[in-house]
Amino acid sequence: MKAPCAEGCFSSHLLCILSSQYSRIQNCTSSRRMWPQGAAFVALPLLGPTLVWLLTHHWMSGWCDSLRRLPWCPSHRVVLLVWTAIYSITGYASYLVWKDLGGGFGWPLALPLGLYAVQLAISWTVLVLLFTAHPPGLALLHLLLLFGLVVSTALIWHPINKLAALLLLPYLAWLTVVSSITYRLWRDSLCPEHQPQPTWEKSD
Repeated sequence: MKAPCAEGCFSSHLLCILSSQYSRIQNCTSSRRMWPQGAAFVALPLLGPTLVWLLTHHWMSGWCDSLRRLPWCPSHRVVLLVWTAIYSITGYASYLVWKDLGGGFGWPLALPLGLYAVQLAISWTVLVLLFTAHPPGLALLHLLLLFGLVVSTALIWHPINKLAALLLLPYLAWLTVVSSITYRLWRDSLCPEHQPQPTWEKSD
């Protein structure tokens, strides 16, 4: 009676090994299939800074110059670099949400990724307005709208993927910085007495 038992144990052990190897192959194949899709989600938001550079690079270098000069205003290159990093992070976060909802283009994706697409379009608009709107009041309104959309997106993403929601926190922090700069530029454009005076005027 021991031989059949030994054969049964051996066969079950062999089945376990084969099943484990098969699941590993499936996971590896699945991750390989997901890699180009994840790269696409990361690359998609980067279209915004690229288009903005092509359309507004003539005005970028002077966005804080002349009457709207601020001693703590970052250069246009720093602004674009930070936006690019933020877009890469949020693109990866959207991929996590898409993957956790099963991928594809089903109805469960409509709200979380639809809201993400809306805020992405608004953020691209903000980039254009930051460098072209004079005065920058319109850019400030879009920034406030964008902040609310990003908060709503984070709240919707949190039950789906907590990491994706947390990855939006740097986005909100950057929007706070940009909003404060834009508010100052808008205030100075309306009230010239609040503008920083050149050093040669202060010495008189």
